[in-house]
Amino acid sequence: QVQLAESGGGFVKAGDSLTLSCVASQSTTNGVEWWRRAPGKGREWLATIADNGWSTNYAESVRGRFTISKDSAKNTVYLQMRNLTPEDSAVYICSNFGVWGQGTQVTVSS
Repeated sequence: QVQLAESGGGFVKAGDSLTLSCVASQSTTNGVEWWRRAPGKGREWLATIADNGWSTNYAESVRGRFTISKDSAKNTVYLQMRNLTPEDSAVYICSNFGVWGQGTQVTVSS
């Protein structure tokens, strides 16, 4: 079973950019998704990238600000986040076919 490990989170200011990484222990199938979970809220789907690396989908809340991409040679999926706001503060988690990582915390100050 694949294992996923996220990294790249941290403390940033509103308007800053941040890139998260999701490293898989092996090559993945069925695409990879990024989600987030904010305090007191449920898990929110953000973006999906297909195995081909170029078919992507985004939630309306992040379309135009977030970009999902992958480096198949590194078994890594990235989430580039721009123009962050305090509302983007959450634990960001990647997922593949029902397998979830532990998440990485992103905190955006105003």
